[in-house]
Amino acid sequence: MPVQSHLVELERKHNSLEAELVEALAHPSYDDLKIAELKRKKLALKDEIARLKKSATVH
Repeated sequence: MPVQSHLVELERKHNSLEAELVEALAHPSYDDLKIAELKRKKLALKDEIARLKKSATVH
């Protein structure tokens, strides 16, 4: 998979997680562990996106 299309897919997943997180935070009864998991996944995607962008600019 070319780097650019992989970045687009990762950014789509990141945005999806952001929307899910916003929805979860809007409901006080939502599980705190689930919210923490969403935040971890979102951060991991953000780190991966940054890593790929950095490696793409180096080449």
